[in-house]
Amino acid sequence: MPTQHPSREVVLRPFPGAAVLAGFLVLVLALVAVIVTTAGSGQSRGLAVAFIAVLALSFPLVVRGFFVVPPRTAQVLVLFGRYKGTVREPGFYWTNPFALRSAVSLKAVNMASERIKVNDLDGNPIEIGAVVVFRVRDTAQASFDVEDYRAYTDVQIETAIRKLASSHPYDDPEDKPNVVSLRGDSDQVAVELQHELQERLQRAGIEVIEARLSHLAYAPEIAASMLQRQQAAAIIAARRKIVEGAVGMVEDALDQLHQKSVVELDDERKATLVGNLLVVLCGQADAQPVINTGTLYN
Repeated sequence: MPTQHPSREVVLRPFPGAAVLAGFLVLVLALVAVIVTTAGSGQSRGLAVAFIAVLALSFPLVVRGFFVVPPRTAQVLVLFGRYKGTVREPGFYWTNPFALRSAVSLKAVNMASERIKVNDLDGNPIEIGAVVVFRVRDTAQASFDVEDYRAYTDVQIETAIRKLASSHPYDDPEDKPNVVSLRGDSDQVAVELQHELQERLQRAGIEVIEARLSHLAYAPEIAASMLQRQQAAAIIAARRKIVEGAVGMVEDALDQLHQKSVVELDDERKATLVGNLLVVLCGQADAQPVINTGTLYN
């Protein structure tokens, strides 16, 4: 099977429409003047009728050749099945009246994908969506190499999102700190999504300007469980921080008691003091003091 080479845009500069229109009007006026000056003879009358018939037949064709190119819009011209070129410069033009013209927008398009459900790298079902900004870079590829470049772009966006979601975990794994996650590394994920889309849309002559995740959440069936997991992780992290701070405060208290010679403590009394301080510093409820009227050993 022969390889089909990608189409390439060719810049076309057709005739200025104003000049062609002025030339056609001058020709009409000249023919009218000839008809008026030769209206006396019968032979001239037949020639005049022939000129009028030619004008009547050529007028629709001449008018059909005029077209306007608005700003940020291109006109793709095809003549007898062959691609002739693309007019990108805004203006009023005239071309072969038998050429077929199709407009292609060069404006940036903002496309939001549907929220799709897919499994992340860990197998957790998540809901994910993206917003992609793109524009047509090559009008020939967008017109001839794909059936409908907007529909093609929409399908490729969904495919790229599915591949991206299955390649990364939703959240940062505790045992793998260097793994890129969808929630924790949003900038890096956006760059990866843009590169993936650019490779996929190269065939359609599309330039991806920006691509970012617009929606990211656990699927409803596991959202409650994952929320509890996140809450538990947050509580553990907070407790660990409290314990680290309490141990530091106890160390400072023992060092100051020893340096200032406030009281001499043996190992057992130090253990009791440390335990009481940790209970006071780490406990959630207010401490209830207990007055000991005896000694530690009775």
